[in-house]
Amino acid sequence: MILPIYIYGQPVLRKVAEDVELNKEELDPLIADMYDTLKVSEGVGLAAPQIGKAIRVVVVDLSMLAEDMPEYKDFRHAYINGHIVEASEETDTMSEGCLSLPGITEEVTRPSRVRIQYYDELLQPHDEWVDGFLARVLQHEHDHLEGHVFTDRISPFRRTMLKSKFTAFLKGKARCHYKVKTVKK
Repeated sequence: MILPIYIYGQPVLRKVAEDVELNKEELDPLIADMYDTLKVSEGVGLAAPQIGKAIRVVVVDLSMLAEDMPEYKDFRHAYINGHIVEASEETDTMSEGCLSLPGITEEVTRPSRVRIQYYDELLQPHDEWVDGFLARVLQHEHDHLEGHVFTDRISPFRRTMLKSKFTAFLKGKARCHYKVKTVKK
């Protein structure tokens, strides 16, 4: 089922998400719906707060990048109760956008490697270091789990420049091709 994506201004996007009970019967349909929603919205990552649930579930699908990044061929993965526990001092800067802030892209600096502990779709525990584009995506989605959006990581000057877009979101105006839930709807 395609779910609406919650747009900037929705209170759930500012809540710290809770660990979820590891119940496969409940998680499987949620994860399937999140993958369907991610595909229709043409994103690469989706955190549960973006669909109105303050729980620690993230799905990532990087398979659309396989032509330029062959290492992500068929890469589709869920991260349940994920926590970033360590990050490299080395950073890189890249342009980011977000399904919850449609039409906004900004340069964001993040650690180039992170260590994440999580459970996968089969409820198997993992503790691993990730780098490259996947590390960036996981940090972006992890920010959602911690009640942050990527524009929190840009300069105050750049945030001021985006004020009219933030105000439009708060008035229920979001232009995108996917189903959304705005504050005023």
